[in-house]
Amino acid sequence: LSLYSSPARETKYVENPKTELEEGVSRLRQVLEPYTAWCQLGLWFVFSDLELTGSCKVRADSSLCSGFFSEGYEFLQKPPAGFYPRLGVISFAGIIGLFLARGSKIKKLVYPAALMGMGTSMYYPQEAVAIAKVAGTQLYDWSLQGYIAVEALWKDT
Repeated sequence: LSLYSSPARETKYVENPKTELEEGVSRLRQVLEPYTAWCQLGLWFVFSDLELTGSCKVRADSSLCSGFFSEGYEFLQKPPAGFYPRLGVISFAGIIGLFLARGSKIKKLVYPAALMGMGTSMYYPQEAVAIAKVAGTQLYDWSLQGYIAVEALWKDT
């Protein structure tokens, strides 16, 4: 036997069969492909005015969102009185919510949102009342639709 030669191995590539999950994801991607292409095309138009000179610089003048960002920038340059303390309290409420929501992923979504909502409603009560009214009517409509659907299922059987 030679020390430098190895016996010829016959290797054969065998592809693993696709699982149901992989096939489902593949079908979903094929169905959503026209929509993702449309979204990418839309983003191409938005960011077509990028200047690539060492780093990306976005020209806000020709962007579709230029009004939103310029208004936000002007607002942060000259905020109303008491804006930053309010922002601090609302943000701190969210951080406390994250601290209290140990363990469950649902808690991590619900607690910070609820505490930030309570903090926001403390400083903006009129807006909170308007949002609560709309949310209440939406919740009532959804519960009524659910009741009608369950009642229809119950009568069919």
